[in-house]
Amino acid sequence: MKSSITACPLDCYDACGIVYDDGKLKAFKDGHTNGFLCPHINHYDAHARIEKARYKGQEISMDEALAKLKEILDANLKSETLCYRSSGNFALMQGVTEHVFAQMGTYVTEGSLCDGAGEAGIIEGRGSNKNMPLSEIAKSEVIVFWGRNPHVTSSHLLPLIKDKTVIVIDPVKTKIAKMADLHIQIKPHTDIFLAMLLYRFLHIEDSCDDAFLKEFASEHEDYYELTQTIRIKAILEDIGMTLGQIGDFLHLVVGKKTAIVCGVGMQKYRDGADVMRAIDAFAVGLGLFGKKGCGVAYLGNSKEAIKMPFDLSKAKKVSKVDTPFDEFKTVFIQGANPLSQMPDSNRVRDSIEHVENVVYFGLYENETSEIADLVIPAKTFLEKDDIRTSYSHNGMMLMHQQQESDIGISEYDLAVFLAKEYDIALKSEAEYLEHFKNHAVVKIDGSFEVEKREAIPYQEGFDTDDGEFVFLEEFEVPQKVEENEFYLITVKSPKSLNSQFYREENVYLHSALGYKEGELVKLISNVGEVELPVKLNDDLREDCVLIYSGTKGVNNLTTSKHSYEGKSAICQENFVRIEKVN
Repeated sequence: MKSSITACPLDCYDACGIVYDDGKLKAFKDGHTNGFLCPHINHYDAHARIEKARYKGQEISMDEALAKLKEILDANLKSETLCYRSSGNFALMQGVTEHVFAQMGTYVTEGSLCDGAGEAGIIEGRGSNKNMPLSEIAKSEVIVFWGRNPHVTSSHLLPLIKDKTVIVIDPVKTKIAKMADLHIQIKPHTDIFLAMLLYRFLHIEDSCDDAFLKEFASEHEDYYELTQTIRIKAILEDIGMTLGQIGDFLHLVVGKKTAIVCGVGMQKYRDGADVMRAIDAFAVGLGLFGKKGCGVAYLGNSKEAIKMPFDLSKAKKVSKVDTPFDEFKTVFIQGANPLSQMPDSNRVRDSIEHVENVVYFGLYENETSEIADLVIPAKTFLEKDDIRTSYSHNGMMLMHQQQESDIGISEYDLAVFLAKEYDIALKSEAEYLEHFKNHAVVKIDGSFEVEKREAIPYQEGFDTDDGEFVFLEEFEVPQKVEENEFYLITVKSPKSLNSQFYREENVYLHSALGYKEGELVKLISNVGEVELPVKLNDDLREDCVLIYSGTKGVNNLTTSKHSYEGKSAICQENFVRIEKVN
């Protein structure tokens, strides 16, 4: 068997190139992968997949499953059918099934369980969401990890930090925080205050990039006045930092090529868009945009500069955050696990129980596949052709089929079946793949890169009407925990990708709270509760409770309210109480 290059399909920042060699996955040593793969993809074949279709618990053939799918869809009005697709597989062809459902006249979803508030804030301030690519982070002198834990979520950043100054802002003393030149162990939901204070002191110390502000941010004085409404001493105490740390921070970044690398946790609040805008405003004060080795890295739009051939514009939509499943008779779920990953799991469970037919189309068993009436196994990324783009770099990676398999059906082949049955026009798979490839240019080394993406975004100014940055004009004071309440932190696990692969089973608490290792406790929020055994972790703040994303029951605790902008889940805006279980 020949070796061939493909790409990882998983939803993470890195979007790694992969060599499939004699049945094994190896790292593509050229480019940003740097010769190693994350544990998820490195042990991809160790995770049991769904191999047989089933209906009402009984195994059936794929032909029978497709016939049953048509029977189910024919039994309802299209307005009584919902297609709920996740973003867990980031290859571009994954949207073809949702496209067909949209053309059929069913409902689809909109919004985000992850990053929508931050993106909304970026667009409001800059006019577009153009990310700082990895190639520019590599040129920086200082890296600020703001709520990003690269050892878990973006390990291929780690070789880029060698010999650089590292600053970490995180309520958890992560591995990168322990290595950092400066760690600010911030209280959750105070990031907006820190960002505004940093801008204020940048101005006080006359350290702003005045030429940049004059050309691209003429309203900066008004924003400075807004930052003056913050009471410095009280806010510093609330954040959990000192005035000296503000000075240390500015000393490390002023006049240096600085990359502010943001995670998604700091924007999982109702005002998450404002948090991101405040961080961007600090970067504007430093003049970090449009320059080599400088900028703010968040989640770029993986489809930036690509005209998608799949059309959802005319489809009727419901929110992905608080989907009213009980308003539909049939729900088709692609590659998602809403019973675990959607907020307010009790509401989701009660709502989906009223659905007459739940169809699950995916690779792995989970809470949602367990309750599904019809289960249709999917093909893995090694068993089909696809194309991958990234939200952390500008590469376009071709994913050629690596192996034949009788298991499952691809998204495109399922779409072909539906298109034929419901008389919907669909191009050939080769035409769609060629359409995507036509958005790329070939670099000197032979790799593909998305055409019309800027290597250094915003060199000619921002993408607003006047080319200037739009500052915040007001902000909301976040609610604080009351006595005997704790901030809930739901971060990514090093062992799982949300509810895929090896899932955590514990709640992590600081030892000062007096609980014992392994002790069973009940966590209670305003929307639900869950019982979990305790793991002690003194890398946490004492006012925080950490439960990894994907832990069974964690979303019993999270509200299904939306962010103010971006239609995003706000999983960090939840307070919990702790009770011992007798």
